[in-house]
Amino acid sequence: MKNNSSNRLSFLYSLLILFFMLLLLFVCSEVVDKTQKTWGVIVIAMSCFLVSFFVLRYFVFSFVYDRIKLIYKTINKRKTSKYSHSIKFDYNSDLVNQVQDDVNRWVEERELEIERMIEMNKYRKEFVGNVSHELKSPIFNVQGYTLSLLEGGLEDETINKRYLKKIEKNINRMINIVNDLDSISKLESGQLELRLESLELVEICEDVLDSLEDVYNAKNISVEIIKHFEKKIFIKADKEYLNQIIINLLINAIHYNDEKGNIKIELFEMDTNVLIEVTDDGIGISEEDLPRVFERFYRADKSRSLNSGGSGLGLAIVKHIIEAHGQTVNVRSTLGVGTTVAFTMAKV
Repeated sequence: MKNNSSNRLSFLYSLLILFFMLLLLFVCSEVVDKTQKTWGVIVIAMSCFLVSFFVLRYFVFSFVYDRIKLIYKTINKRKTSKYSHSIKFDYNSDLVNQVQDDVNRWVEERELEIERMIEMNKYRKEFVGNVSHELKSPIFNVQGYTLSLLEGGLEDETINKRYLKKIEKNINRMINIVNDLDSISKLESGQLELRLESLELVEICEDVLDSLEDVYNAKNISVEIIKHFEKKIFIKADKEYLNQIIINLLINAIHYNDEKGNIKIELFEMDTNVLIEVTDDGIGISEEDLPRVFERFYRADKSRSLNSGGSGLGLAIVKHIIEAHGQTVNVRSTLGVGTTVAFTMAKV
């Protein structure tokens, strides 16, 4: 342990203390009126005692340090086997401080791990509760309509077809929930594989509007595309997932809008990106609800959204898809005025 800085420092301190104690004994021998022989014996005895004490202390200290070094080598081997890269450490450095640092770091990591476990446990409970709540309503509806048909309603032409349509509607709602759960699971586990291609943005938006024509016409809502550029703009994106983004945003805007409302899809050219904004003049979102709109199953207006038949996962899916493209999404809203969801896509 001669190369160990802390060991050397301790040894030097011991020699320094020994020197001053011997010096003190020498001074005392000159001051006190005693025979030279008596003080010589005392000095020799004390010197032998002090030398023995500090030598013994040095070797005990070295023994303890050797044990710490052995333990730390074992710890370092475990750390090296845990991580892919080798962790290099100079065993001749101050091991006590290094061990102290590692213990502090280990405590911090365990505290963070416990916090993550608590958060994940809370998330699992909320997730299971939300899924149960979302599926419970359509399941009970299907059960109720089915029992009514079995108990004689099937022969009643005034209700049988109407009840069967309600059963189909609730089954479709459950299918949508399961599909969205599958999508969010893949997105959050990093299994999303994008097939990027060059897409003409206005054409994509027009195709989505055509597919949703019956939905917004049913509420007499007008939807228009406003492009703030003249030339055609091509973006680099996955066509299927881009369609899903725009569909989810438009469905949300329709469900949270009133009869004869208005929805705008505005397109802005930026330096390397295109900004897409979907704006409605519906009920809006309160300031306290805004930070949570992209959470799974979160609804600002629970009564209206439950009647719409949505899964509560639409905006969460949108956020994951946009971030998978390396882009950002944000929302701004005023209660009673309307909402705008804006996101970017990279230009080709």
